[in-house]
Amino acid sequence: MKAMILAAGKGTRVRPITHTIPKPLIPILQKPVMEFLVELLRQHGFDEIVVNVSHLADEIENYFRDGQRFGVQIAYSFEGRIVEGKLVGEAIGSAGGMRRIQDFAPFFDDTFVVLCGDALIDLDLTAAVKWHKSKGAIATVVMKTVPREEVSSYGVVVTDEEGRIKAFQEKPKVEAALSTNINTGIYIFEPEVLDYIPSGVEYDIGSQLFPKLVEINAPFYAVSMDFQWVDIGKVPDYWQAIRDVLKGKVKNVSIPGHQVRPGVYAGLNVAANWDKVDITGPVYIGGMTHIEDGVKIIGPTMIGPNCWVCKGATIDNSIIFDYSRLGPGVRLVDKLVFGRHCIDKTGASIDVEAAALNWLITDRRQEFPTEEPEEQRAIAELLGNG
Repeated sequence: MKAMILAAGKGTRVRPITHTIPKPLIPILQKPVMEFLVELLRQHGFDEIVVNVSHLADEIENYFRDGQRFGVQIAYSFEGRIVEGKLVGEAIGSAGGMRRIQDFAPFFDDTFVVLCGDALIDLDLTAAVKWHKSKGAIATVVMKTVPREEVSSYGVVVTDEEGRIKAFQEKPKVEAALSTNINTGIYIFEPEVLDYIPSGVEYDIGSQLFPKLVEINAPFYAVSMDFQWVDIGKVPDYWQAIRDVLKGKVKNVSIPGHQVRPGVYAGLNVAANWDKVDITGPVYIGGMTHIEDGVKIIGPTMIGPNCWVCKGATIDNSIIFDYSRLGPGVRLVDKLVFGRHCIDKTGASIDVEAAALNWLITDRRQEFPTEEPEEQRAIAELLGNG
């Protein structure tokens, strides 16, 4: 069976991570989120996958290649062009991407699934497709029910008692929401749906194709299913995804490495004297990371591979990407460290290098300052390290 993964977005709400890592490759405990989707598709018999790519397209293509090592076949539809020797992404919308693939060659010739490449899910796709076919639908949206106070963050789907879609509400106010069922970005289509997508123009599934299907009274349905769904749309979402995985809330994601203490997992060759480190799980520490004596780590926390955490440092409910070096006595609470950026849970970012805080947080591969400049202690308080 055939599927499409939408992977052309720029991921602007997850910057600065997506300056160098496309959203589908953002790691969930060292494994790209899109890899979990590929595995899920394979488990349910979807072994022919086309991925539309644009922003940092070569990163995605170089990682997944033809899909052989994942037990599937993968091909790519690039949206963009080369300008002065560099790839420049020019995404044409989720529906436009589907139409472009079909115009190239009629790939979608039977029931197919479309997934957003930046969500962690454990959906029973087989059951969803069976429901779709039982309704004789041209398109089906997989929904999830959320608490009413959360509806303003999502696209709300309004259906009749048979599951037929009557209307959509894009991020409505809580008091105006007509439903608590939201669009998860998981779709099941028949090839005929492509007849309603124009060729050669930017076109979106949610804001353009779906209203069109409602307007013409097409057999357009939605089904609410109980499954784990973590959308990594914004930095806080990514934070929650890591927390959920470390707490064992996501069924199809296991914590890698080996358990060195209850709730504490380590990758290969971690250098640490566990008797001289104060750790409260759940915590994951990547391979070839050095944890000096006197460090305190409080979970849920992820520390990537090849990091160096100096003596006296405290890491509390934080995410540290690979090759980060944290100086002596650094105190990180509710922070995400990515390269030269220190980000809080709201997404607010401090450029450590621009703020001349290299002595506090830096790349492990750089020469590390031996003394903390006195005049920069006040700046350090911005990171909660005063």
